[in-house]
Amino acid sequence: MKKYLLAAAAAGTMLASSGGAFAEAVKLQLKWVTQAQFAGYYVAEAKGYYKDAGLEVTIMPGGPDINPQQVLAGGGADVVVDWMPSALATREKGSPVVNIAQPFMKSGMMLTCRKDSGITKPEDFKGKTLGVWFYGNEYPFLSWMSHLGLPTAGGADGVTVLKQGFNVDPILQKQAECISTMTYNEYYQIIEAGMKAEDLVVFKYEDQGVATLEDGLYVLEDKLKDPAFVTTMAKFVKASMKGWDEARANPAEAVKLVLENDASGSQTEGHQATMIEEINKLTEGSDGTLDVAAAERTVDTLMKGGSDPVISKKPEGAWTSVVTDAAKAM
Repeated sequence: MKKYLLAAAAAGTMLASSGGAFAEAVKLQLKWVTQAQFAGYYVAEAKGYYKDAGLEVTIMPGGPDINPQQVLAGGGADVVVDWMPSALATREKGSPVVNIAQPFMKSGMMLTCRKDSGITKPEDFKGKTLGVWFYGNEYPFLSWMSHLGLPTAGGADGVTVLKQGFNVDPILQKQAECISTMTYNEYYQIIEAGMKAEDLVVFKYEDQGVATLEDGLYVLEDKLKDPAFVTTMAKFVKASMKGWDEARANPAEAVKLVLENDASGSQTEGHQATMIEEINKLTEGSDGTLDVAAAERTVDTLMKGGSDPVISKKPEGAWTSVVTDAAKAM
């Protein structure tokens, strides 16, 4: 009888490791809608990398009214994609979120301005209207304005903040002199809408010394006390990074897989092809390991500037290498 029990246990282990009936369920909440910004995860799912790791991953798209940190805190996801400023602000407010991996090594955030506004340098923002995303996306912008000493309540000596929808209409319709854009998305939406690159002035956060980490993977701190959860997340990160490697090696196929998962049907192949090209620049060289120095720069950026910093103190325990260390050892 003992022999049969051992055989059954071995069979169960094989099923788990091959993504069979005992696959470990993982819910991933994305920061935004299905697009090439998240290609690595869709590639990992389509290519069977998650299944091979014994995982059954559900990828949940985001949207304008979805805050990943709220979904995580409410138990709706095991792991979320979010920007570090949002995560650190959330942690300081009492929700113990932790960065377990950082697929994106660079920031893609920019402020894009109309050249005919007369803006040529950040100091020219004074007295202007600037479009800003909210739902946690506003923190890098607010930190930058604090660095510049520009109040965000309007007036001749500050800036007027336009709560920007997730489109580029304000700059096209001259409702704002500048709007928030990403190197891989909204900037090209402006170009596709008919404006020319020479009609625009671009300020990359990276170039302004206020870049913060984006698109990291976050979980709740208490979950990391469970060794089984750590192992599951290590499998997830390892398989996901394999997906990102594949997305860089075969971007056209990655775009195809993204479009196949776009339930809304709103994405176009041309725009997604441009997006994956830019996204791959941000993930290149990453194995998912967080650059602690970059995380500390993010903290310093968010703490500096005026009387209203994004976070008021240096966080403790806001990131860990336990998951990526385990992934490397697999």
